[in-house]
Amino acid sequence: MPQCSRAGCDHDAVVRIEWRNPRIHGLDRVKIWLACVDHKDYLLGFLNSREFPVRVHDVHDPVNEAPIQ
Repeated sequence: MPQCSRAGCDHDAVVRIEWRNPRIHGLDRVKIWLACVDHKDYLLGFLNSREFPVRVHDVHDPVNEAPIQ
């Protein structure tokens, strides 16, 4: 099972967070973080506070390679 991307966390991931930083990434660049139940809101809060475009999927869903607007 994939593990959470939060530093120091070794819990199983339940969601995949696809995001990009529009200041440095083109539309075709999608970064991925995995999150456990405990860190999902923390990681999303970090990205949302910076107004980065974000998509959230179940960790087992196929990767969406479409650009994030």
